[in-house]
Amino acid sequence: MNKTRASGRTVGGLRTLALQAPAVTLLLLWMIVPLGMTLWFSFQYYNLLMPDMTGFAGVENYEYLLTDPALWAAMGNTLLLVGWVLAITVVGGTLLAVLFQQEFAGRGIARVLAISPFFVMPTVSALVWKNMMMHPSNGVLSWLFESVGLPALDWFSALPLTSIVIIVAWQWLPFALLILLTAMQSLDEDQVEAARMDGAGPIAIFFFITLPHLRRAISVVIMIEMIFLLTIFAEIFVTTSGGPGLATTNLAYLIYIRALLDFDVGTASAGGVIAIILANIVAIFLVRMVAKNLED
Repeated sequence: MNKTRASGRTVGGLRTLALQAPAVTLLLLWMIVPLGMTLWFSFQYYNLLMPDMTGFAGVENYEYLLTDPALWAAMGNTLLLVGWVLAITVVGGTLLAVLFQQEFAGRGIARVLAISPFFVMPTVSALVWKNMMMHPSNGVLSWLFESVGLPALDWFSALPLTSIVIIVAWQWLPFALLILLTAMQSLDEDQVEAARMDGAGPIAIFFFITLPHLRRAISVVIMIEMIFLLTIFAEIFVTTSGGPGLATTNLAYLIYIRALLDFDVGTASAGGVIAIILANIVAIFLVRMVAKNLED
């Protein structure tokens, strides 16, 4: 039995707090120190190519970044990338979850093969698509186009952002499938059978029974994917390097350019703060959406 002190706290409770303190302290330092340094550098003149230019910059780094057309192009690309990948993965994941819920020969193997791309590292995935699938001379897609009489397509020059969307969607579609297929396991088959007996067809069952049942799972998929999709970097770095021009430069890659190519740490830090603000706005919106669905 725990001994009670005059303050009302138990000795056991204090021991638990003491055990948790190192881990919590390390976690706070891990988050607060980088955030504090980013905020500090965003208000400083700090360019490694101009070491003599130092001191407090005020909001000049933010003014420079906010008036730079590259920022708005990067934010537009980020929104397009996130929006299209979410649309493809949610719609495709829902349809595949319904398909893999049906009984057919080899269903277990098909499920494993459909989910496996999610476990491929982003860099490896980008290299596979760049050199084996979308290569203008030796790629599988070029061979398919030429086999039906169409000219080969240089994907990363003609359709750069579309190419990135395809690669990222291929990686995240299995994640959506996994979550939605798991949610499908709890669908009441008696309800579906009753609907069939009442004359409901497959389309009516999908829209009025299956889709409402998957609403919470879809909200979770959107929340998790959106947080990660805002920071897509490896696929862009390996395939297009943000080009042609700024055609595939998102916010994360723009920060990389400012920090490690232009060596402008102050402006890059300001971009990092803007990215943090944007991510938190999105997170607040998504958490409220998921909480509302859970309440319903």
